[in-house]
Amino acid sequence: MRSTGPVRRIGRLLVATTATAAAGAVTALSLAASPAAAAPTGTTAARPGDACTAADLGTRHPYVKTTEVSPTITHFKGWYVTEGTTGQQTVSTDTTTVISVSVGLNDTIETSFAVEALSNVKATVGLDVKLEYTSTSEESNSVTWNLTQPGYYGFYKGTKKVTGTYGSLNCNRAQQDDGSWALEWTEGPGSGSFTTFTTLEEGAVRCQDGVPADSIMAKAQALLDCGSAAAKADHPAGAVAPTAKQKPDRPALHPTPTTSTPVEQPTATAHSTRAALDCSAEAYKIAVPGKPLSWGAPLLADDGVRLRPSSIFSAHLDNWRLCNVTEQDGVVEASLWNWGNGGCATVAEQNASTERAVLMTVPCAEDDLQRFYVYRDVPGSSKIGVQNKYTGSMMGYDRYADGEFIRQYSSGRQDGTGTFDLTAV
Repeated sequence: MRSTGPVRRIGRLLVATTATAAAGAVTALSLAASPAAAAPTGTTAARPGDACTAADLGTRHPYVKTTEVSPTITHFKGWYVTEGTTGQQTVSTDTTTVISVSVGLNDTIETSFAVEALSNVKATVGLDVKLEYTSTSEESNSVTWNLTQPGYYGFYKGTKKVTGTYGSLNCNRAQQDDGSWALEWTEGPGSGSFTTFTTLEEGAVRCQDGVPADSIMAKAQALLDCGSAAAKADHPAGAVAPTAKQKPDRPALHPTPTTSTPVEQPTATAHSTRAALDCSAEAYKIAVPGKPLSWGAPLLADDGVRLRPSSIFSAHLDNWRLCNVTEQDGVVEASLWNWGNGGCATVAEQNASTERAVLMTVPCAEDDLQRFYVYRDVPGSSKIGVQNKYTGSMMGYDRYADGEFIRQYSSGRQDGTGTFDLTAV
């Protein structure tokens, strides 16, 4: 590890000179000022600029930026009914459009962040949309309907497809117009698009039927292609060959759900030899506020970072340096290098999309899995929240106990256990 001139300038990002001796002990991610109180706020309805508290530093929430609702036909079959063939008919329709629920590229909808994003969509559009992974291709294609008049019918299933974009909110300090500081929900890294849909409806419609404009039934009627020769011709009772409009708009069904990396996250690079790091001279403990346990790196490569007590026997495994530090819009980005084992904190690549994956240490490399965003409390406080750059997840732990793993949570820990103290050694 090397220390250079530019590294010393990192201190100007992280350490503020103070006018009093007491303030001089403020840790590197603080400035000398009195903490400002932040009003509590609801988590599910958080918007940019809303107030948050220090307990929210380790949390993350989605918010809906745009939405679009479009009636969509998912299954369709043209059917001709003659005199004497009216009554109840059961028709197997063809798939015309496949809609799958997704948030970013994550189709599994297993993380709390994805579920919360879809819940916010439901509240925004005022529709009962799907909140878990499913696909319209999983629905039965059979439609049963009672027909009272002969004619050319379209048997259909359809839904309201809901698409749009979302952003990601993190709690971080922000300077106010009067020079004071406060904690606010600010738009952080992590944005993307979503798709979901409402419960499927089914029915049968003719060209001459009056239907509400821009309804699912109207979309089905349009598929009848009423002006075409096929629609005007006489047919024997039963199925009518599909017109060009009625053929599927996708040649294949949606692939099996995967745990692919969310679309908004940068691409991780392959692990390589140790990267040359510009690290701050100061070392820090990442501790549970007001309690003795802090992040302790493992000695064994297959172990993870755990909550451990600090003592003279800790062998610097509880000491971390911030390396290759940058700052943008008040958010620090850094690699976390451990003094005791010489590795960098990371989430294992094979577990990147796994909720509650354990934080590990590996040889340092140019890899976004080894980069972390640090969200800070108001100046004068050493409280922080830590977010992995690649996965977008926040760091926290399941319970306060010696030996408990530090893990990633897509929305953080809502009980405040994702807020830590960054204290200078």
